[in-house]
Amino acid sequence: MRITVDVDDELLEAVRDYAVEKRMTLKAAVERALRELLASPAGADAPPIPVFRGEGVQPGVDLVDSQGLAAVLDAER
Repeated sequence: MRITVDVDDELLEAVRDYAVEKRMTLKAAVERALRELLASPAGADAPPIPVFRGEGVQPGVDLVDSQGLAAVLDAER
């Protein structure tokens, strides 16, 4: 299938260099990159999100108020 896609000049040059290095066509290099992108599980690059258990924040702590939060943290020292 033939399509038209606008690609950043530097990215296209890098793909061309890769294709020459691997002795493949530009089409084959783009297809390989797309297949590898689609084969990788979604979020594989994302670090795990820490999960904290407990009752939540202390009474009177407003997480939206950064200065108030800093004051509470400083008071605990």
